[in-house]
Amino acid sequence: MKTKRTFYTELAYVLGVVALTFGTAFMERADFGMSMVVAPSYLIYLKVAEVLPFFTFGMAEYTLQAVLLVALCLIMRKFRRSYLFAFVTAVFYGVTLDGVMLLVGLLPGGTIAYRIAFYVLGLITCAVGVSLLFHTYISPEAYELFVMELADKTGKSVHKVKTIYDCVSCAVGVALSFAFFGPWHFEGVKWGTILCALINGFLIGRCTKIFEHFFEFRDGLRWRTFFEK
Repeated sequence: MKTKRTFYTELAYVLGVVALTFGTAFMERADFGMSMVVAPSYLIYLKVAEVLPFFTFGMAEYTLQAVLLVALCLIMRKFRRSYLFAFVTAVFYGVTLDGVMLLVGLLPGGTIAYRIAFYVLGLITCAVGVSLLFHTYISPEAYELFVMELADKTGKSVHKVKTIYDCVSCAVGVALSFAFFGPWHFEGVKWGTILCALINGFLIGRCTKIFEHFFEFRDGLRWRTFFEK
């Protein structure tokens, strides 16, 4: 039997967040529609930036995630330390996202071939990032934490809850697009968003199986109990 290599959960956290920022930046560059998870914050960013030019995509991300964490507290009827650190992760993600978008913006692009490549790369990279965050005890973004907490509360599979959450988020994105930019104006929510909503849960599941086939996730530090409270 082949021995699995060790993958430290703390490293999974860092790589997961960074992978998500690159995936989001690639999908934004492709302009076929954002991931359904970030579509609402992207639309808020586009609208607010018209009035406040300093307002970035990253700022919209951790602002919306703060609202989502409040909603999670109300649904679960409790507050945990991990919820607070999920906001820290959201800020880490938001700041990193703004920097990564600048880097990705320097890549050549514009043709349909480049856009398709960016979209596919973004789709896969986002799935890898989410899968890695599901393997760490450090509080993930509010999006992933919300899914994991609801799955635990309802007893449903994480991937099933994730798919439902993605579809709801996609619908919210469409509603915001119509509200902000006029009826039947799909800004940030396009065919790529719909496709992502339908297959993202499957891709995350496949990434998880691949990771768990080759690696055994172990803690490198003794911080787990601190984040579980």
